[in-house]
Amino acid sequence: MSYEKVAQVNTEKIVGTKQVLKAIKNGYAKEVIVASDADSHITSKVLRVATEHNVPYYYVDSMKELGKACGIDVGAATVVIKQ
Repeated sequence: MSYEKVAQVNTEKIVGTKQVLKAIKNGYAKEVIVASDADSHITSKVLRVATEHNVPYYYVDSMKELGKACGIDVGAATVVIKQ
C-alpha cells in the first residue's frame, strides 16, 4: 500500500502501537500498515497479533512518510485502517 492510498482512505485511521494492538484485538482493523524502518521490537508484536487475528498487513518504507500520510507531524511505526 502506498502513502497516497493511506492518505486517501476515507475510513478512520488509528496510529500508535498501543491503539493499533487494541484495534486488532477488538476486531476493528481492516488492515495494518507497518513502516519498514521502525524498530522491530515495536513492530514484531503488532505483526504477530495481526497474524493471529487474520488481519492483513503491508509495508511502507518510511515512518516519517507514513506519519505524514496520516496527517500527523511525527513518524508512525504502525497504522490501522478501520473497517
